[in-house]
Amino acid sequence: MLLHTVRLGNNSCMAFFFLLLAAPLLRAQPAVDMEFYHKLEDGKQAAEMMPRFLRARAQVYFDGRAKRVAATTDWAAYKQNFRQAFVAALGGLPERTPLHPSVTGVIERDGYRIEKVVFESQPKFFVTANLYVPTTGKGPYPAILFPLGHEPGGKSHFAWQIVISNLAKRGFVLLAWDPIGQGERVQLWDEDFQASKVGASTTEHTIQGIQSLLVGDALARYTIWDGMRALDYLLSRPEVDKTRAGITGNSGGGTHTSYIGSLDDRIHVAAPSCYLTNWRKLLETIGPQDAEQCLPGWIAKGYDHPDFIYGFAPKPFVMLTGIRDFFSIGGARETYAEAARVYDSLGAADKFAKVEVDDGHGYNKERREAAYRWFTKWLKGSEDTAPEYEIPLLSETELNCTPTGQVATSLRGQTLHGLIQARWKELRKPGTLEDVRRLTGFTARTSPPPVRYYGSHAAADAIRVTKLVYETEPGVIIPAVLFEGQGSGKQPAVIVAHGGGKAASKELAMRRAAAGEVVLAIDLRGMGETASSRAKSSDWTRYFGDYDSAMTAILLNRPLAGMRAEDISAAVSLLAARENVDASRISVEGIGAGSVPALYATALDTRIHSARLEGMLASYETVVRHRIHRGVFEQIVPGALRSYDLPDLIHWCAPRTVKVSSTVDALGM
Repeated sequence: MLLHTVRLGNNSCMAFFFLLLAAPLLRAQPAVDMEFYHKLEDGKQAAEMMPRFLRARAQVYFDGRAKRVAATTDWAAYKQNFRQAFVAALGGLPERTPLHPSVTGVIERDGYRIEKVVFESQPKFFVTANLYVPTTGKGPYPAILFPLGHEPGGKSHFAWQIVISNLAKRGFVLLAWDPIGQGERVQLWDEDFQASKVGASTTEHTIQGIQSLLVGDALARYTIWDGMRALDYLLSRPEVDKTRAGITGNSGGGTHTSYIGSLDDRIHVAAPSCYLTNWRKLLETIGPQDAEQCLPGWIAKGYDHPDFIYGFAPKPFVMLTGIRDFFSIGGARETYAEAARVYDSLGAADKFAKVEVDDGHGYNKERREAAYRWFTKWLKGSEDTAPEYEIPLLSETELNCTPTGQVATSLRGQTLHGLIQARWKELRKPGTLEDVRRLTGFTARTSPPPVRYYGSHAAADAIRVTKLVYETEPGVIIPAVLFEGQGSGKQPAVIVAHGGGKAASKELAMRRAAAGEVVLAIDLRGMGETASSRAKSSDWTRYFGDYDSAMTAILLNRPLAGMRAEDISAAVSLLAARENVDASRISVEGIGAGSVPALYATALDTRIHSARLEGMLASYETVVRHRIHRGVFEQIVPGALRSYDLPDLIHWCAPRTVKVSSTVDALGM
C-alpha cells in the first residue's frame, strides 16, 4: 500500500488521503505521467491546466515559425504567401461595389474643415465617417487613413480628435470612420436604452464574430473591408495625392493599421500604436482579445504579429508602444528585434523604427508627436518641429453624420447580422463526416489511456465508488469517478459528461449504477476541477464562457468541442479495457455544455453504442439566426455551417440511437 496526497480543491477526486489500490477489474494499462500531474497541487493550478496545455501546443508552432523566418531569404515570396494565408483566414474579401458616398454636413475649423460623410462599404451597409481637409497650403495633400480603437464615442473620442486635427493642421487629409458596433454604427441597437443591447463594443464584436466563425469567416473580413473601402473613398478625393498615403490608429486602430497596411499596397507609410506584440506574450498575459483581433487557425498556420510588418515591408513603418501597456512590451520588443533584422536584410533599416513611451494604453501625447514626425518625414520629406496644437473638442452629436446619431434608425440599411446570414446561405452545401473530422481536428483515442487510481469506498446500495484520473493526451488530465454496482459478468457502461462537471452527475451516476451499468462520470477538459479561472469579466463570461481557452483553441485549429470529444473517446477506451464492461454496449450521456462534445464523440467514434443528450444546443443555425447568443462559444466549430449542423450529426449516428431532450436555443432558453 502507498499513501499519496494530491489536492485539487473542494469535492475533488484527490482532496483527501487515499489508499492507492490495485484495480482488479482492469486489464493492463499505462500509468499517468504523474510528473506533470503533481504540478496540479491545488485548485488554482488545476484551473491553469488548459491555459498551460494550449500555450505548450502554441509553442510548437512558434518554434516552427522561428525556424522558417530564420531560413527565409526571399521576402517577396514570403509576403505573397502571407497575404494569401491572411485572406484565406478571413474567408476571402467581399466584392468591391459602388460606394454611393454623400456629404451630409460640413464644419469649418481653424486651418481645416470636417466633412460628414456616409458611404456603403457593401450594398446598403452604411459607414459613417469624418473627413478632415486642410484649408491652408496648396494641394493635393498627402492622406492618412485613421482606423479607430474601441474607445467610446467612435470617431468623436477626444484622443482621435486631437491627433487627427493636428495632422490636418500640418497639411494632411484624414479619414476616420465608425467601426462596426461603435459610434453611429451600433449593430445591436436598443431604442429604449439608446445604446447597444449588450453594452461594450467588444462584446458586440465578439457576439457577431462567433456567428462569423460558424459560417467560416473571421469578423475582420468585415472590419478590414470597411477600411479598404474607406481608403477607396479617401483616395478618390481631388484634394488627395494618391502617391502619398499613410495609416495610423491606436489599439483596435493599431490592429487595423497593421491589417490594412499588410494587405493594401496603396498605403505607403504606417504607424500602429499600442497593438503589436506577439502571440506568445499575449497567451502569457492578457490572452486573446475580441473577435476581430483573432484570426481562426492563425497560430497553427505559423503566423504572428511580425508578419503584418513583413506584409508591408520595406516601406516606412514605426511601432508606437507603451512600456506599461497591457499589450506586452516584452512581445513588442521581440517583434521589433525580429523585424529590424528583416528590414536590415532588405536594405531598408532606416525605414523601420520603434518608439517606447513609459506610460499605459492609449494614443498619448508622446506617441502622437512621434507620429507627426514620422508622417511628415516620409510623406512630405521634411522635418516636423511644430509643437502639438491645442484642439477645441467637438461633441459626438456635432460630428454625427446621421439625424438620429445611429445608422440603424436613420438609414435602416443592411446590418452585419444580415450580411452574416446572407453569407451562410451563399456558402452552405451538403457535407460529410469527413468534414466534421477535419473541422474539429478530432482523432479517436482508441488505445487505453494512462490511468491513476485514488482509492475506492462503498456508497449506498452497495455501489463501489472509485476516484481516478486519466490522460487523454500529454498535458491533459481528466478527473473522473467510476460507479459500479454488484452485477457480475460483462455489464453495459455509460460515460456521463455534465457541463457542471462530474460533481453534478452523482445522483444520475448512482441511479444508473444501481440499475446495472458501470458509470464513468468525467470532467471534460476545462470543466469541473480543471475549469479555468481566467474569466475576463462577469459579463464576458456570461456571454462567452471560458473565452481565453475557446479562442486560443480556435487559433490552434483545435476547437474545444473536438478536444472534449476526444476526452470522451479516451473514456470509451478506458472502459473497454475493464473486465466487467461489455465493450459493445458503451453509451454516452451528455448534459448541458457536455452534450455537444458527447454528440461529436458519438458521431466520430463508432464504438459508442448510443447517446442521450439533455439540454443540448438545438443547432448552430439558432446561433446565427438570433441576433444575440449566450454561453455557446465553447461548443462551436468554425466553418461548421458551411457543411453541417448539429441535427446532421444526429442523423449521421444512425443506425445507433441518439435520444435528445430539452434542447435550448442560442440564449440558453
